[in-house]
Order: sequence, then structure tokens, then C-alpha cells
Amino acid sequence: MSEGEKTGFISKMIGPKKRWRAYKARVKELPENYRTAVEAIERYLMYFVPIDADSNALTFEDLADLFEQAAVNGTPIREIVGEDPVEFAEAFAQNYTEGGYVPARARKQLADDIERAAGAETGTQDKTV
Repeated sequence: MSEGEKTGFISKMIGPKKRWRAYKARVKELPENYRTAVEAIERYLMYFVPIDADSNALTFEDLADLFEQAAVNGTPIREIVGEDPVEFAEAFAQNYTEGGYVPARARKQLADDIERAAGAETGTQDKTV
């Protein structure tokens, strides 16, 4: 096995895991309500079939980027995902996947989780006023 093949093999085996762990560490650092929203969207995105391993990793890295920036700017969660989080997640997923099947209970769970995250956000704002 040449060095190039070895490097390619190792990067194929370790690379996605490393990126996934880095993504999870970034999400863990988010404020609780943003983390709840990201984890809900992450669960929902698992129903979609990625084009390849790179696009799959990029999907979650871009999701983390979006919510990290929103947390820094203080952007409300509802402003990010809109009134229909399912529509947001499906539009987001279309950039990285070839589609998938999402059961109705997953759509309801995403909507409920985002409602809880946005409600927690509102509750936090009410305490400071």
C-alpha cells in the first residue's frame, strides 16, 4: 500500500468521525436554547440521505455555523427557522441531500422541540426585563 493510499484510507476512516466530534463539541458550546434547536434539527436531518460523506459533514458544520452566528448576534430562534421549522429543515437539507422519507411523528417532534427552544428563549428575555 502506497503512502497516498494509506493516507486516503486513514482519512476516509477517521476524517468523518473527527469532523462529527468537532461538530458535536461546537454544538455543546451553544447556549441551551440554541443547542436544543440545533439538536432537534440534527435529529430531523438524519432522515435524509446524504450525497456523500463530505456533504453530510458539511450539512452539520453549516448548521453549527448558522446557530453560532445567531447566538453571537442574539438572533431569536424563530427568526432563524421561521414559523414552520419543518419547512426550514427541509429547505436546508435540499442543499446537501438527495432526499429522504420523514415520518409524520418526526415533523411533529421537530415543531415541538423548536417551540420549546423558542419558548425558553422568550422566557429568558422575560426574566431580564
